[in-house]
Amino acid sequence: MAGYPGAARAVGSVMKINPLAPMIPCHRVVRSDGSIGNYSAKGGAKKKLELLRKEHAI
Repeated sequence: MAGYPGAARAVGSVMKINPLAPMIPCHRVVRSDGSIGNYSAKGGAKKKLELLRKEHAI
């Protein structure tokens, strides 16, 4: 969405130092089409879905 298809490392670097992470943790980020997307932590998308359900976000 930033307009730079090869910017995955840059985005990863920013997320690493994301000051909003305590307020907007990465598992709360969903795709613009509403799908949950992937999750890089152990358990992948399945774990992300589990966290979102636990928080009653979906």
